[in-house]
Amino acid sequence: MSVLLECKKLTKRYKTKEVLKQIDLTLESGHIIGVLGPNGSGKTTLIKLINGLLTPSEGELLFCGEKIGVESKKHISYLPDQTYLNMNQKVKDIIDFFRDFYEDFDEVRSYDMLQKLKINAQDRLKTLSKGTKEKVQLVLVMSRRAKLYVLDEPIAGVDPAARDYILNTILSNYEPEASILIATHLIADIENILDEAVFLKDGQIVQHASVDEIRGKEGKSVDAYFREVFKC
Repeated sequence: MSVLLECKKLTKRYKTKEVLKQIDLTLESGHIIGVLGPNGSGKTTLIKLINGLLTPSEGELLFCGEKIGVESKKHISYLPDQTYLNMNQKVKDIIDFFRDFYEDFDEVRSYDMLQKLKINAQDRLKTLSKGTKEKVQLVLVMSRRAKLYVLDEPIAGVDPAARDYILNTILSNYEPEASILIATHLIADIENILDEAVFLKDGQIVQHASVDEIRGKEGKSVDAYFREVFKC
């Protein structure tokens, strides 16, 4: 396993408020990692820093040993927590755009996922339900042959019946040597697919361990331990 991502004393503040505080974190390839925490814990800020949408106030953030920038964006596939696509376009037109824009985009994989999710590529986004729009966005992200997939609340906007389809799509379509970083507060729904868990609380990492280690040491599920840590 090789080191994909390193945070060294990573800090992000807005004016006088520190959203992330002196984070030290190392993530290796070949793992599915949950960034777990309640709303306001700093999950989305960390994800935006990883994707180069924000810059650190202090500290260092490295991807494959280099600072986040143009090169890292070629290898990090990002699913934001909000839809950003043009609602007037057909699904197939958006796939064409991604194919032309990203060198690692696998068009065959994208259509295979659409078929399995029963999504018509000829439909315009504005005619689709909210959950189906989010599935399209997930298809686009998982169709890249990236080194790191960063997913911000990928199942928060879909009904419980659709969550298994979403998680199966994620598991079936990422590169074996890549890692997946999933930020969520819906621990019970994703616990079974995680290798590691990073607990964020008030902008600080309070736990980073394998899920097996947490279950063995604490004698309970990751979800139950999360509820204990965050009193929810």
